Amino acid sequence: MTSVKRVARDASIIAWRNLLNLRRTPGSVITALVQPVMFVLLLAYVFGGSLGGGAYRTFLMGGIFAQAVTFNAAFTALGLANDMDKGIIDRFRSLPMPRMAVILGRTLSDLIMSMVTLLTTSLCGLLVGWRIGTSAGEAVLAYLLILLFAFAMSWVGAAIGLLARSVEVAQSAGLIWLFPVTFISSAFVSTATMPGPLRAVAEWNPVSATATAVRHLLGNPPPGGIAVGNAWPVVHALPYASLCAVVITGVFMALALRRFRHVTVG
Repeated sequence: MTSVKRVARDASIIAWRNLLNLRRTPGSVITALVQPVMFVLLLAYVFGGSLGGGAYRTFLMGGIFAQAVTFNAAFTALGLANDMDKGIIDRFRSLPMPRMAVILGRTLSDLIMSMVTLLTTSLCGLLVGWRIGTSAGEAVLAYLLILLFAFAMSWVGAAIGLLARSVEVAQSAGLIWLFPVTFISSAFVSTATMPGPLRAVAEWNPVSATATAVRHLLGNPPPGGIAVGNAWPVVHALPYASLCAVVITGVFMALALRRFRHVTVG
């Protein structure tokens, strides 16, 4: 069996094991599903009335999708840290298993969780008035882009989980960066009202590019009071978001594997 087939086989086994373990921690699954629904309802009805009503609720969903899969990175960080704390990683280490398969299995299982999160968020969006205004092909491309970004974010979570020294540290470190990354963006508001340096950060933020590209693909234009801007990442949101997802995956995959070797050797 070639090394690629071994990694794919073992990673699928690890992913299935992680999904089965979710039955023992239903609270984490409920949290992952309730959180985006809570943001949809809060932002749609608390802020939506002053930002465009129904038009804002439609515009909002692209940002909610990007935020939801970004927040799932904390799920990955906590899962890996928990496995290390319980000695599961040491057990995997004793097996004739490629190191890549252990982390890939975790990111694949969390990608499936992201699919469930997207389904739940989409149903909630439909309830508040969100609709897809483009073709089925463009809608599929939008969801594929979100899942590509979700896979990239899961590798960020994997690196954080392996760098953390305990489950408590992983829980804190896995959440502390999520709010500035998702809110300093165009996920929910226009970047035009932000101060100059902050606006530049928001415009080049991969979360902004993903949300903008998804809105374009789903036919969800911004309300009249929200300026889009003409920065390069805004105009070329789809290629920029795709490139960011690929680069983030490559960088944090290498970081996670390097840390995994250090952890297992140590």
